Amino acid sequence: MTTDTLTRPTLPPGPPCRWLGLPELGALRRDYLGFLSGLQRRHGDIVHLRLMHYRDYNFFHPEQVRELLVAAHEGLIRWERAIEVFAAAHGQSVLVAEGPAWKRQRQMLQPGFAPKRVEAFAPLMVAATEQALAGWQSGPEFGFESAMTQLTMEVILRSLFSRSDTAEGRRAADAVHAISLIGMQEMFWPASAPLWAPWKTGKRRALQTLDGLIRGELARRRAMPDFQGEDLLQMLLQLRDPQGRPLGEQALRDECMTIFLAGHETSAAALTWWGWCMAAHPEAQRRAADELHAVLGGRAPSAADLPRLPWLQACIKEVLRLYPPAPALLSRISTVPLQIGGYTLPAGSMIRLTPGIIQRDPRWFEEPEAFRPERFDPASGHAEIPRGAWLPFGAGPRVCLGSHFALTEIGLIAALLLQRYELAPAPGRPAPIPALRITLRPTEPLRLTLRPRG
Repeated sequence: MTTDTLTRPTLPPGPPCRWLGLPELGALRRDYLGFLSGLQRRHGDIVHLRLMHYRDYNFFHPEQVRELLVAAHEGLIRWERAIEVFAAAHGQSVLVAEGPAWKRQRQMLQPGFAPKRVEAFAPLMVAATEQALAGWQSGPEFGFESAMTQLTMEVILRSLFSRSDTAEGRRAADAVHAISLIGMQEMFWPASAPLWAPWKTGKRRALQTLDGLIRGELARRRAMPDFQGEDLLQMLLQLRDPQGRPLGEQALRDECMTIFLAGHETSAAALTWWGWCMAAHPEAQRRAADELHAVLGGRAPSAADLPRLPWLQACIKEVLRLYPPAPALLSRISTVPLQIGGYTLPAGSMIRLTPGIIQRDPRWFEEPEAFRPERFDPASGHAEIPRGAWLPFGAGPRVCLGSHFALTEIGLIAALLLQRYELAPAPGRPAPIPALRITLRPTEPLRLTLRPRG
């Protein structure tokens, strides 16, 4: 894997990348997933680009993905430009940190997201969903994406702070949307202008909204020394490192911000695409509704029920395959020479992995563009999916810390929604087109038809 005696320095195939790769950077900015998918079709599983001062290596084979994210992870760090962009909102949270700081934060936080701890939030998720559903109006034009954004915002506010505020949640959701759009644009510039720059008004206001929310909640909790709840903020306040030290005030703010942003945005994106897949595939939806009726008999689901709903779980996994919330920008920089796929990668190489392309590869997924949840049923006859071919939460030591929280939330919300409503495409509206905005969202807000179940 890593040695001083590596040979074969020949570069992998790729486009010529003249003019410092500026045409390629423009193509990435216009259609990130489409451009990289075309490179894989033309050049294979390892593609080299020369982008500005970076030697950029793209890997599309599951074995290479696992080798990089698992076996070689100690020789990789996050891409510095992405870290700069994320740090504007996340500070130095576990999402951004590297080296010993990251290991310390990850070890401290991991117990708080263990399955048993997450299951304790299931009743809260159910209550928030039932309250939201009670206020929905069925009809041919329902703002489904907006509803999912507001619902997951409500869930994370209750889970993190044990409170909710609809108006504040809407302001925060708008701020998250603005930050995502701006962040995606900034990825393609070598540096960001200072936040005080006149054209940074939108980002400045969005960050002020989010920072005000988090710091306000920290101050409110500090004024409640007798608080007896078990929310995520309380978990953060009780954390201690091996030396017995708690998180400092800035560290608390940063970890809260990451939990808040990641816990809301990715689940909202996944549920949006799940709603579309159910609406566009009525037979799969009917089977999921029948399964819910057979298992639950009309009662609300619990976390313990989710393993007893294999078809619903397969539908969610298939949605995460077709429309992973984070389909790209899984980028690393090598700190040591690496040998991957027979090629030598010098230290300082950019390594780019793209789940949104790997998860639609016909070698690993029959009819890869089709919605086929049965591929996740071992008894269906579908070929075994290689490890590293399905990675909506990443892989290796930096796998998403909140993956179990997200899957529990998505499963419970999906179950409650299908118990009450039948979903169908809105009349006259085209199928949604995916767009990469840090997370994967439709280019136009998704609207669906909602019909109450009898």
